[in-house]
Amino acid sequence: MLDNLDISMLKKLQENGRTKRGELADAIGLSLPSLSERLKKLEDNGIIEGYYTKLNRHIFNLDIMAFIVVIMDSSKNYEKLTDHVKKTPEILECHAILGEGSHIMKALVKDTKSLEQLLSKIQSWPGVNRTVTNFVLSTIKETTSINI
Repeated sequence: MLDNLDISMLKKLQENGRTKRGELADAIGLSLPSLSERLKKLEDNGIIEGYYTKLNRHIFNLDIMAFIVVIMDSSKNYEKLTDHVKKTPEILECHAILGEGSHIMKALVKDTKSLEQLLSKIQSWPGVNRTVTNFVLSTIKETTSINI
C-alpha cells in the first residue's frame, strides 16, 4: 500500500508538519505536482488524519495534567459517556481500556480547584461509579509520531 517514497514523506512530515511542499518534494526527490498528488491520496485514504500545532500549555495557565481512569457500572451508558467527553474541552484524549476501569482520559486544567470541578462533573455522568486520578509531575516523552 505504501512505497518507500510515501514512507519517507510521512517520516519527514512527522518530524516537522510545517515542512513546505517544495522543500518536501526536493528532500524526497519528487516534482511538486507528484508530491501533492501523493499527499492528497494519503489524506483521502485516511493515512494522514490531520496537521496539528502543539501549544505550550503553561502559556495558557494549564498547569495540571492528569490521567483519569473511569470505572463504569456497565457498558449501557457508553454512548452517553462518549457524548459527554466530546463536549468537555478539558479532556484532550479518551481511550476505552481493558484492565482497571473502562476508560482513561488525559485532561488539562488550570489548578486543583478546576480539577476538582472536572472530576465532580465526570462523576455525575450516568453510569460512572468512580474515578481514579493520577497527576503528572513531569513529562519525559510526549509525541504524536509513530514508528513506520
